[in-house]
Amino acid sequence: MVRVAVVGVNNIGRRHCAIYDQCPDTELVAVCDLVETRVAQAAAEFQTKAYTDLGTLLREEDVDVVSIATSGVEGGSHHYAPAMLAIEAGKDVLVEKPLSNDLDEAVTMVQRAREKGVRLACDLNHRFVPAAYKGKELIDKGNLGELLFVNMRLTIRNPNESSPWFHMRALHQHSIDVMRYFAGDIARVQAFMVKAPGRSVWSTCSINMQFTSGAVGHLTGSYDMSMRHPIEFCEVAGNRGRFVIDNVYENFCFYPHDQDELLVQRNPLFGGIGNFHETMANRIHHFIHQIQENVAPDRIEGSGKDALAAQRVIEAAIQSQLQNGAVIDVENMR
Repeated sequence: MVRVAVVGVNNIGRRHCAIYDQCPDTELVAVCDLVETRVAQAAAEFQTKAYTDLGTLLREEDVDVVSIATSGVEGGSHHYAPAMLAIEAGKDVLVEKPLSNDLDEAVTMVQRAREKGVRLACDLNHRFVPAAYKGKELIDKGNLGELLFVNMRLTIRNPNESSPWFHMRALHQHSIDVMRYFAGDIARVQAFMVKAPGRSVWSTCSINMQFTSGAVGHLTGSYDMSMRHPIEFCEVAGNRGRFVIDNVYENFCFYPHDQDELLVQRNPLFGGIGNFHETMANRIHHFIHQIQENVAPDRIEGSGKDALAAQRVIEAAIQSQLQNGAVIDVENMR
């Protein structure tokens, strides 16, 4: 059994707790939150111990993994302090995205985890679905040939006006991670953004990318769309074929260039992913499985290093917008 503590037990943190509570390979040892009433309710719901101080929890409880679901500005400003406490204590850590809304903090988290030899993972759940696995399998087998382009779209509704860059930093770790999962590191970025009517933040973006392989890519993102319709589309193409993933996990179709037959994989009605929140369970279960398999920290999938790489792309896009659509080298983002 992998012994887990969850830090931050508001909406997303409650989902973490439920996943660990229902997983046969984990024991939810404790929950932690600065708000006493909230952590007491979570502890009662999941029949575990409540703490309002993570340092005390780490001293008093024997835990293997700390799962951090705090929030903060742009969804990530409250991640750094608890993550560093857990890393320094030698615990494996899973952090909600983004690692931090501050790039320097994210760099420090990844560096310190590497120095301490602990596993640092991020909840990049959009890649942990059968459709993405199938796409990666076909790429690795050479069915697509040499990759040429990746088109990605991730659009939802979020009226939050907390900062000019909230849309970029809070959402697009997911989309950029999916693009990197299929096509590797991104070398250069050019971004254009717009504020929807009535908005004060850059709520819709168009980002051109060039991968280090030479392939090109494009991301369209928006916080101005509807939650009633498909939110995500991904198209990956090479010189031998291309595939399309509709709405994260709903449908996968591979189009080989030289034959009429298509390879189609659908999300089954029975036994498939029932709703989007189950992708988070897939991600967490995968992390626990890798811990049980004693996977080395530098081999963790959806790692802190992956999240940091996506964050650098986001910061490059922000710089491009600030510089009137200039092309920005991602490697220059510290």
